Amino acid sequence: MKHIFIVNPASGKENSTDIIKSELEKLGSDVDWEVYVTQSPGDATQYIRQHCEAHREPVRFYACGGDGTLHEAANGIVGYAFASLGCVPRGSGNDFVKYYGEKAIFLDLKKQISGRTVSIDLIRVGARYAINAVHFGFDSCVADLIPKLRRNKLIGGRLAYPMAVAKSLMTGMRHQCCVEVEGELLNEAKEMLLCTIANGQYVGGSYRCAPKSKNDDGELEVCVMQPISVLKFLHIAGVYQAGKHFEDARFESFMRYRRGKKIHVMAPEGFVYSMDGEIIEGNDFVAEVVPGAIHFIVPEGC
Repeated sequence: MKHIFIVNPASGKENSTDIIKSELEKLGSDVDWEVYVTQSPGDATQYIRQHCEAHREPVRFYACGGDGTLHEAANGIVGYAFASLGCVPRGSGNDFVKYYGEKAIFLDLKKQISGRTVSIDLIRVGARYAINAVHFGFDSCVADLIPKLRRNKLIGGRLAYPMAVAKSLMTGMRHQCCVEVEGELLNEAKEMLLCTIANGQYVGGSYRCAPKSKNDDGELEVCVMQPISVLKFLHIAGVYQAGKHFEDARFESFMRYRRGKKIHVMAPEGFVYSMDGEIIEGNDFVAEVVPGAIHFIVPEGC
């Protein structure tokens, strides 16, 4: 089995290429590994597809970076049943792996290589796939700001998300949009604060937006929050972050939750949404589940 570690040198606070290579060299000559360093956005997807076309044999790819790197890698292996995808979380958020617990075990390359594979679902929008979540409204305002704030030396890294949230409180509290799940309109007023269509459970590094989500059940979790005041938002934000919003009666008046296979979103021109943190412009789109779309590597002992 060949093990290919795809490193995004721009992910996280430092280039992790040397760290990855050093850890791999400790594994000895019995492991057939190589490291590929991405050169530009989208490179991971293209590299994986080219490799799979040229070498149609079992292979494991490990996305070494953040959720954006994992997103690119997932889009690369779709359609290649002999390929599996792992994640070495070297980014700032690393939301998807939190589904399985603490990210520390995913940093152990020996446990990664000896790990098992499981079939997981993906979310498809057009010709593109998300492994973790599609979200929009307040969340897409935040996601759009994060890359800009991460470049700031004072508030970059883990502070980028809370700072993006703070700024979005001034501009992103109300959005024109219709969300239909299996033909049912969830927001009759055709407005919303935010909506998450989830395959994983976390967004934004620590916000457990979809605590009921299962990434292998053939359905997606859809949660729509109707517009509320900034003051009310601040009062309930901690509950939402902890994933306790389904248990808190205060959410009943403005939260709508459904599970489904197909979600239709309609909004005015200029609307944007996020796929695993990647911002995309589109005002009329369908998000649908693709059951068992790829093989995902779960580290030994996880």
